[in-house]
Amino acid sequence: MSQTIRILGIDPGLAATGWGVIDQTGTRLSLVAHGVIKAPVKAPLPERLEAIFAAVEALVAEYCPHEAAVEDQFVSANAGTALKLGQARAAAILPAARAGLSVSEYAPRLVKKSVVGTGAAEKGQVAAMIAVILPGSRATADAADALAVAVCHAHHRGIKTRLSA
Repeated sequence: MSQTIRILGIDPGLAATGWGVIDQTGTRLSLVAHGVIKAPVKAPLPERLEAIFAAVEALVAEYCPHEAAVEDQFVSANAGTALKLGQARAAAILPAARAGLSVSEYAPRLVKKSVVGTGAAEKGQVAAMIAVILPGSRATADAADALAVAVCHAHHRGIKTRLSA
């Protein structure tokens, strides 16, 4: 019987950070949980980052994932926005790294291609496919994107393992 690997997927954002937890047993994927971390919008940046950090830390403690995956940021035309998103990504990645998890990063186009079949998929298409791949999931927007990151990692983690062996 195959070992079950629990994966935490994260779609980082300063206002809303999506998260999703799946189990992978062989080629079978199953939904564990999903949700969205809402950082206080009007709070100063350090408080928002701390809220993201604390929430991801609590998720790691509650769900005990074996691995984590995060969506890489796309290059923004606005340098300030890109910098703030990078800080939100760091706040979401650090709790997993501190817990000793390996953290993989995936480009948004690869995540969409892994789930929908095209890297140009819309958010609604990603959510619809997540509902098919993970029956019972009613995830939308940021949570569906985070589950897509976890599914992408499940599809690619075996390749990474074989290549590094």
